[in-house]
Amino acid sequence: MRRTLDELLEDARAKIERLAPSQAFAAARNGALIIDIRSEVNRDHHGTVAGSVHIPRTVLEWRLSPDSAWRNPHLGAPDRQLIILCDHGYSSSLAAATLVDLGLDATDVIGGFEAWIKEGLPATAPTNPRASKEFPGMGRPEPLDHDLL
Repeated sequence: MRRTLDELLEDARAKIERLAPSQAFAAARNGALIIDIRSEVNRDHHGTVAGSVHIPRTVLEWRLSPDSAWRNPHLGAPDRQLIILCDHGYSSSLAAATLVDLGLDATDVIGGFEAWIKEGLPATAPTNPRASKEFPGMGRPEPLDHDLL
């Protein structure tokens, strides 16, 4: 059975209690850990949340699962609340739901980093602001070098 992206997102969000940015900030001040899954490029171009840890989406489960040989030892107890942050609050929902499936206490930020900034919550300044308004992943393929094939 094929499912739509909206259905997948709805199922993921049914597993988590999402937090508004101000709620996520308060939870972090009380010991929760904000995990930024945005790309390095987006972090450079838009800034970061102070106190957050960057874990790329591609390795998230391996860095957090208590039974993983590649778990990040700097993240504290496996029962610590994890708040996943992405750009706009979509991929973070899918990631948090996966972490819940692993038995972790995970949620995400409604609206992602964009909403965090709009609420005026603490963040570092961008180190390399993007001149282009093109969304990541929307560029053309790189030219193919036939000599390498």
